[in-house]
Amino acid sequence: MTYEPVYTRTPRNAFVPSPVFVGIVAIFAVSAVLTWTRYGNVGFDVFLFIISGWLISLCLHEYSHAIAAYFSGDLTVADRGYLRLNPLKYTHPLLSIVLPVIVVILGGIGLPGGAVWVDHRYINSKIKDSLISAAGPLTNVVLAVVAAAPFLLGLGPRVVDTGFRVFIMTDHPEFWQALAALAFLQVTASVLNFLPIPGLDGGSILRPWLSAEYRRAWDMFAPFGFLLLFVALWQTSLSRYFYAVVLWCCDLLDVDQTLIGKGLDLMRFWS
Repeated sequence: MTYEPVYTRTPRNAFVPSPVFVGIVAIFAVSAVLTWTRYGNVGFDVFLFIISGWLISLCLHEYSHAIAAYFSGDLTVADRGYLRLNPLKYTHPLLSIVLPVIVVILGGIGLPGGAVWVDHRYINSKIKDSLISAAGPLTNVVLAVVAAAPFLLGLGPRVVDTGFRVFIMTDHPEFWQALAALAFLQVTASVLNFLPIPGLDGGSILRPWLSAEYRRAWDMFAPFGFLLLFVALWQTSLSRYFYAVVLWCCDLLDVDQTLIGKGLDLMRFWS
């Protein structure tokens, strides 16, 4: 028996950003101003700036998967609310939002999480299937470049290392440190998401091109790929190579490592 797709009508407000997303963007904008002006507890300002910015990137990452799936034939993503940038609509809010935020706070790394569910029965092309998976990490690449743009354009502070002390030549050091940390998180998310590991976007890009036998084995490991990556980054030498690649990318974007470190330290205002 063949499967006949049933196409549903797209809800009228399917592409309207949700109030939740608008609220996160508002927090990001306000915290940016507070950080720039050093208002109140600047450490808390930086915390809000980085976390809200990271939440926005998570929403855009998953939106990119959803919009790619929508234009590839899966109109059901609109019915599920994935096109409204609402993180509460994701399949696994805990894995998609809560866990990545906790990891950012504790470890300073943009750990990816599973979220939107795509009905692959509507996707009739291996290329489209791979592009849907690639859309998310490509969004992180774009966001990394956007966050790093002021540094690339020479608008950021001048960092002077005398060998005894590092000087950050600017009137708004906390803002530039926070922005550097946010760019760093986007780079880490980009690198992680492109790793060809079952269960991650990089693995999903490869999956359509595997034989049926290999695909079954791939799917068996997929639920554990995220956990295995998490353990490997914290318990093995893989982290050394991973950070070497990430910092090399940051150097290409002219994002100074000193600014990154100070930004992540400022984010943990309670320590």
